[in-house]
Amino acid sequence: MSVAASLQKLANFRIHNTRASQETLNEGSVILKSGGAGKLGDDAWAFLEQLALAAIDVGRLDVADKCLEQLIAKFPGSPRVEILAGIRMEVSEAPATVLQYYDELLENDSANGAAWKRKIAIFRRVGQIDKAVAELSQFLDTFYSDVEGWLELADIYSTCSQYTLALQALSHVLLLAAQNPFYTLQFAETAYTANDLPLALKMALVVIDMCEQDEIQRVPEGILIRAWWTIKLCSKRLLAGSSVSASHTDIPKHLNLIDELATERVLQAYSAAEMEKRDGKDAAGRGLVSNWMTAV
Repeated sequence: MSVAASLQKLANFRIHNTRASQETLNEGSVILKSGGAGKLGDDAWAFLEQLALAAIDVGRLDVADKCLEQLIAKFPGSPRVEILAGIRMEVSEAPATVLQYYDELLENDSANGAAWKRKIAIFRRVGQIDKAVAELSQFLDTFYSDVEGWLELADIYSTCSQYTLALQALSHVLLLAAQNPFYTLQFAETAYTANDLPLALKMALVVIDMCEQDEIQRVPEGILIRAWWTIKLCSKRLLAGSSVSASHTDIPKHLNLIDELATERVLQAYSAAEMEKRDGKDAAGRGLVSNWMTAV
């Protein structure tokens, strides 16, 4: 592949936020050796950052160091480059050394959110969950609108089986990004895991309302399949008598009709592709899913 083609390929990776570390390293190393980065103008620095991260991912620290040398020379004292240098240190230095480095960055600029996030990541990686939660809580007090931070906090609580606290974190996510159905579904699934079935059912129905905006009966796919499955699981258990709700969420009326609709939509999703073939496989597919739903 020519240098021009490689440059275009890596530019597309940056545009679409594609990591593809090994491929980026393969293409980028050729460009770096040939001096092709000089043809990029201001984009050369984004390329060097991209290549440095890819090289760190696959353990080519020699390539990462070459990229960092050029970036540090061009942008001395740049917070972005300093964070990249910290990521490089995380590979070869002790966690305590890297944490001290990030602490120094925060002393110089207490609003350096990237340094704060790297500290949190290190605490979590080494198993110091209490410190990770403390740092993340302090970070979110300062940067309340950081959705990724709230999602990280929810994930930490979920991995520790603290689902009520995870739901509290996710409630902030819903306030900040109410238009995102994936976050609403995550809230519903977490509520289901926490055994708050009425709340899980309510939020899964919200996902359906957000995504199924027309009245035409289309085959559910993607996020809708997960939402309908959640509705089916909740309605089935609620009909069986499990109705405890820590959030005091009311059970919707006509629960049996909701259960029937969820069953229909799930079966439709799993059999539609086979129905197009008209070779009898659709019946088998529906049967397997139907039997599984009966057993859950």
